[in-house]
Amino acid sequence: IKAIAQKLNNRTPRKIQTIKKQTRLSGLEALNLELANEKNKPFYMVGERTNVTGSPLFSKLIKANNFDEALKVARQQVENGANIIDINFDEGLLDSKACMVHFLNLVASEPDIAKVPIMIDSSKWEVIEAGLKCLQGKGIVNSISLKEGEEQFLQHAELCKRYGAAVVVMAFDELGQAVSTEEKVRICVRAYNLLVEKLNFDPTDIIFDCNILTVATGIEEHDRYALNFIEAIKEIKIKCPGALTSGGVSNLSFSFRGNNIVREAMHSVFLYHAIQAGLDMGIVNAGMLAVYDEINPELKNKCEAVILNTHSEATEELIQLAESLKGQNTEKATLVEEWRNFSLEERMNYSLVKGIDSYIEIDTEEARIKYQRPLNVIEGPLMEAMKVVGELFGQGKMFLPQVVKSARVMKKAVAYLQPYMEEEKRNNPMGVSNQGTFVIATVKGDVHDIGKNIVAVVLGCNGYKVVDLGVMVHVKDIIHAINEHQAQFVGLSGLITPSLDEMIANVQEFNRLGINIPVLIGGATTSKAHTAIKIADHYSSPVVHVNDASLVVEVLTLLSTPEKREKYFNDLKVSYSKLKERHIKALGQHSELLSFEEARHDKFHSEEKFDIPKIPESGVFQHQVSVKELATFIDWSPFFWTWELKGTYPKIFNHPDYGDEAKKLFHDAELMLNKIIKENLLQPKAVYGIWHAVSENEDVHLYQPNSTQAFATLHFLRQQKAKELEGSAQYCLADFVASDLKSNDSIGAFVVTIGDQVERLAKEYEVKGDDYSSIMVKAIGDRLAEAYAEYLHKHVRTLWGYGANENLSIEDLIQEKYRGIRPAPGYPACPDHTEKETLWKILDVEKNLQATLTESFAMNPPSTVSGYFFHHPKSKYFNVGQIARDQIENYAQRKHMSVEKIEKWLNPNLSYK
Repeated sequence: IKAIAQKLNNRTPRKIQTIKKQTRLSGLEALNLELANEKNKPFYMVGERTNVTGSPLFSKLIKANNFDEALKVARQQVENGANIIDINFDEGLLDSKACMVHFLNLVASEPDIAKVPIMIDSSKWEVIEAGLKCLQGKGIVNSISLKEGEEQFLQHAELCKRYGAAVVVMAFDELGQAVSTEEKVRICVRAYNLLVEKLNFDPTDIIFDCNILTVATGIEEHDRYALNFIEAIKEIKIKCPGALTSGGVSNLSFSFRGNNIVREAMHSVFLYHAIQAGLDMGIVNAGMLAVYDEINPELKNKCEAVILNTHSEATEELIQLAESLKGQNTEKATLVEEWRNFSLEERMNYSLVKGIDSYIEIDTEEARIKYQRPLNVIEGPLMEAMKVVGELFGQGKMFLPQVVKSARVMKKAVAYLQPYMEEEKRNNPMGVSNQGTFVIATVKGDVHDIGKNIVAVVLGCNGYKVVDLGVMVHVKDIIHAINEHQAQFVGLSGLITPSLDEMIANVQEFNRLGINIPVLIGGATTSKAHTAIKIADHYSSPVVHVNDASLVVEVLTLLSTPEKREKYFNDLKVSYSKLKERHIKALGQHSELLSFEEARHDKFHSEEKFDIPKIPESGVFQHQVSVKELATFIDWSPFFWTWELKGTYPKIFNHPDYGDEAKKLFHDAELMLNKIIKENLLQPKAVYGIWHAVSENEDVHLYQPNSTQAFATLHFLRQQKAKELEGSAQYCLADFVASDLKSNDSIGAFVVTIGDQVERLAKEYEVKGDDYSSIMVKAIGDRLAEAYAEYLHKHVRTLWGYGANENLSIEDLIQEKYRGIRPAPGYPACPDHTEKETLWKILDVEKNLQATLTESFAMNPPSTVSGYFFHHPKSKYFNVGQIARDQIENYAQRKHMSVEKIEKWLNPNLSYK
């Protein structure tokens, strides 16, 4: 501390920004409540249906010990817009304390409910305190009051403060409940002064409930109850600065129980005027509020007359009108959504477009009876709905996550019809497609298939029969599937560069066997240029590169429409021809490449001296970490890219077109991640090594401690493309390692994997017809693998010493604002995938992690990341780019491989044919 003080002695302290005070609550998510003022009238709803005294349904479920169904009531309140949920078990036949503890623990395991703050509601202090011990986040206690005197009031308030909860203070004192405006204000001001002055209670954690009492009872002294409340609110907001106001809205209309049309109207009219007066929140059924401007004008006027007590006949007139409205009453408390009153076909359309699967089996059964055959249901309302989905997606009015949810609903409906289809000896429920059959596969040697799965879902949504062959598929199996299913199209997918050559071999074999259907090419390393230059000439029919799932339907439509196909194919040939010409011209510009000797002469030299970190314990080490620890290291931006939502996290939430969908997707991802963490579904593992290292030109030799004999060598490549700026270095990764063994320099290497549990879990969802969750699991698995690489790199920097004092935020880590890099074999700085073989050997990966390499050097399981750790302060990522034959020959010699094999693996980097 003294050293810090001395260092900062001459520094001017930063000016602390004044932040506007506001009430801050939280469940799993933060809720900051802005105070109402003249210009700003925010209002926050507290869901009342999880209250045994306010909801007959909830009370019945709790008394029957059916807590799982009771949770659905809580969830429905949140879905209907409740910002907070009020939970109360004060009922004579219930063990209120036990119920509160059990229910709050159940809520804590349901992220879509637990995301909102909880209001613990009870007249018994022991129930409140038991609930506070279960509460996560910052909730609200409802309630404390001066009813038992100041001493107990302050004691309870102090405990609430210690538990970190805001408090609802009821307008009660030793004399009873406040009724008049003056009494409500007097009691609330007294309570405010006690809390603030004696307990230093934060005013923004005080919420006054000055009693909403029942009006229109026929008793004259009750006529001003609503108006008294509204007037009191105005005074309290002035005399108790910072405090909030609340009230139980349903109390207002108890005299009209059983007539929900009138009750809803009364609540809406009351809230309209109370919010204008400064009411901040209210306990109300979030699903039972009429829109103020949409209330029947006559009913609205009668309600306002009662609430504002404008004349003596107001109650009688509202009672008369209520009698005439009884026959129109609908009981919305049954929680039935309005769209459920649509026609059968409209309901099915709504379910699929909105991705709602709650009622699809009920509607599918109704349709089966109506349409007489299950086949007619699929060809009729289901396919019509999916056409709408396809059209909206094509128009940019639906986004990929929504489309995948729609497909999940479709599959659930088809799965329901499956037994009936089998009775009719129709074993293929999706065989009704009239758009064509599409065979899709990830090519031999490659294991990644998220993009392929997405394309399959999009095509299924547009009426195509999709035959997904999976990953690492041999060409003979693809051909067999084409012939067996009489496919009209075939899709080839791949992530790693060796897959490009495998695709060439595939189309060559198609051509040899006379297969003439269009081939679609997709995957991370594929491109239109590569398709044009390397693949298309080997096939007589169209070969089309599709880099976006949203484009695939348009491409197939053009290819399958006779009057459009020929023109599209001819335009494609012209486009490909231009790409080839451009490529040939670029190859002819040999002057752009330096000779290998010239490039080596211009290697990177560090001009600055730096302390080489002392190597920690040398050798190979295993490492494990929980998913919970990795979660904070996730870079979420690529997650959204997987779903074809372009943008960076969290700015993507503000995107004008798909910001809301990005929020929903992220919410679903968090739910899945929380499930994975809670149920311990994934077990990330890693192996890493740190060794003494010496560079020799483009190689890095690895040494065990006290040894002068290298036990392994890492081979790298050097840039050869001439730089415009004179004196610019021609980089090679080996340049970042010292060339003298006496320097005691070191290098690291690693492999991290989330394990094959990712694929197994995804398969479980896939079998259930839930492609959305299947793709979600894989996308999260990939993000966790990258997060583990980030986490492990931080660990190794700490071992090296220089990383111990980084003090970087997660955002800083994602933006790589640290010293050092972790390039990976197969990526731009070291594009040779075969170097993974050395990594696997020196780290004994198959033994330590049970992770393997395919024949094309793809890593399996797919959620696996490998690479090197370089600590040099000037180390950076770069692209080797095009290289000439002289370096290829040198590299082949260093690796003891033939030039032909090296050319195969480095084909995309060759500057010559």
